[in-house]
This record gives sequence, C-alpha cells and structure tokens, in this order.
Amino acid sequence: MIRTQVAIIGAGPAGLAAAVELAQEQVDVLLIDEQEKPGGQLVKQIHKFFGSHKHYAGIRGIEIADQLFSEAKALGVKILANTAAYGLFGNRQIGIHKPHTYELGIVEADRIILATGASENPLWFPGWTLPGVMGAGAFQTMINVHRVLPGKKVVIVGSGNVGLIVAFQALQAGADVLMICEALPWVGGYEVHAAKVQRQGVPICLRTTIERALGQEGVEKIVLIRLDEHGKPIPGSAREIEADTVCISVGLSPLAELAWMAGCQFCYIDAMGGWIPVHDAWMKTTAENIWVAGDVAGIEEASTAIEEGRLAALGVALSLGVMREETAIDRRKEVTERLTELRMGPFGETRRIAKDPLCSL
Repeated sequence: MIRTQVAIIGAGPAGLAAAVELAQEQVDVLLIDEQEKPGGQLVKQIHKFFGSHKHYAGIRGIEIADQLFSEAKALGVKILANTAAYGLFGNRQIGIHKPHTYELGIVEADRIILATGASENPLWFPGWTLPGVMGAGAFQTMINVHRVLPGKKVVIVGSGNVGLIVAFQALQAGADVLMICEALPWVGGYEVHAAKVQRQGVPICLRTTIERALGQEGVEKIVLIRLDEHGKPIPGSAREIEADTVCISVGLSPLAELAWMAGCQFCYIDAMGGWIPVHDAWMKTTAENIWVAGDVAGIEEASTAIEEGRLAALGVALSLGVMREETAIDRRKEVTERLTELRMGPFGETRRIAKDPLCSL
C-alpha cells in the first residue's frame, strides 16, 4: 500500500496545477495518471493560448504542460504514470493498476482530488464503426503526439472549438479538410478559430450532418444530408462525397465514474456537459475528503481547469491545516477573479450562469 497526504487522480491541467499549489505548501502529493506523459489535453494542443498573460496567452499547450510538470517535479511531487485508478473505496483508498504489467495496488490518501477530465461523445450513424471514423481528440492525439496522419480526405462533424482547432491542425499536418458540417444553424466555437479554417478555404456547412459512412475495409465515402429548422432531414438533400476519415466532435462528457463510486451528489447541467459532482466554492464535493477540478466538474477550457485545480488545492490545504484561513480566502479571491475573466463573453457567461446556482453547496 502507498500512503500519501493528497492523491490527485489525473495529471492534466487541473491535476498538475493542484499538485504545484499543494507542494508549495509542503504537502506530500502523489499524482496518478494512466498516460506515460503528464499534461492531459495540453500535450496535444500545439496552438497558442490567447487572452491575458496570466492565462498563458501566447504559449502553446504543450509548453504549458512541460512548464507545470517541471514545477511539480522541482517541488517534489511524486508521479505514478502509466497507472489507472479503477476505484475509490471508503473515500480514502484508491485502487490502482498498471495495464502493461497487470500490477494491482492500493493508494491511501488523507485527501483526494479528482481531476479525471472528460470523454468524447459518440455519434451513431450507419457505418460509424468503420475504420476511419474517430473522435476529434483521437485524431488530434495521432497527429500531434504520435505524428501519424490517419487519413488524407477528412470531414469534421461538429463546429465547436475542438472541431475547429482539429480542422486547422489537420491542415497543418497535410490533410485535405473537405468541410466542417454542423447540425445547428450557427458555428459552435469561437469566431477566431472558425475564421482560421475558413481563410484556408474550408467550408463550414450549417444545418448539415452525416447520414452514413460507406466502405469495405474503411471509410471510402460519406453521405451528408441537410436539416430543416426543426433538425429533421430534408428529403432529397442527401449528397455523397469521397472521404477516408470522419472526425466526430460533438461535445464532451465529464469522466465522473470515480465520483459516482464515492457517493458524491450530482446535478445535471446541459451547458456543462451533463452530470457533474455538486461542489462548493473550494471545489469540495459532498463526499468526505474528495474534491474535484477541471472537466470532471463541468466542461470548460484548459485555462479554467488550471484555475479550478488551484481552487481545489487551496480547499485541501485549508482542510489539512497547512494554510491559514485568511490566506486561503485571499488566494481564493485571486483565483476566482481570474476565473471570472475567463468566463466573460457569450460562451463563458453561459457556463458561469449555469454552474454557479446549481453546483454550490
């Protein structure tokens, strides 16, 4: 059995930020992540962040991951990489296993922060199991992490920020992005991301979705169809195009199975990705000794996840008695102000309004 003061499950932006914050207060921290390299979504984000300097503006996601990881290591944070957390027992013990060696073990922690992130939503249609149909995040991992181009003729389904960013990165990797199709009558992501792909000649087809994928060994063709104002297929509007890759980018859902196992209370907020653990201003859940941060607490941006990781760390530090209440409250105010800045504008404001009244204790 491994003993630690604080165990953080997930070494993405939220988990790394929480680890750094706690280690600065001389807390014994253990980071658990199933990937070989910490960073989560940041390790495949080759684009530069925008906003203000305090939100890492002008720095690429991969560089932010390296920076946070270097800080964590320098502060003595212990890392369990290539290790999956498969269960929570009694709000203090974490079941772990290493998929490559089949090792099993138990981590016992005084406090636990769940920073497990999110999973991609699937989209079902005839032919969706053909090789060549994949989540946009999987496509991004292949081109940016493994340097493998999955296909040459790519169609993106979904015009949220992930779809728009992956479309541009696919172009950079040498793929021909035929189009981005969106079932809604408007683009789902930021205009700055949409403009980048449109300047490269990629059309964004609104009120359009994929009806089916065709092929034998993999995707060879897809059938697109137009939708009316009620989201229903328009008869006679189907058209067939040649493509070998379909990237599905239709949203994310919080990866909250461990929080369910721990008995956390949940609430459903569509704007935040669905069912999320109820938590207070310190990111503390209704389960004893368990905090949440990042996409598991509601789908937002990586910058927001970093700030939520810091919030959770402050709450944990206060509960452990390693930080004075006045100091913790002052620090929380600073982090909350940065979060407010990140949640300005139509996208962030929607999430802030949705989250604040329903998910605070």
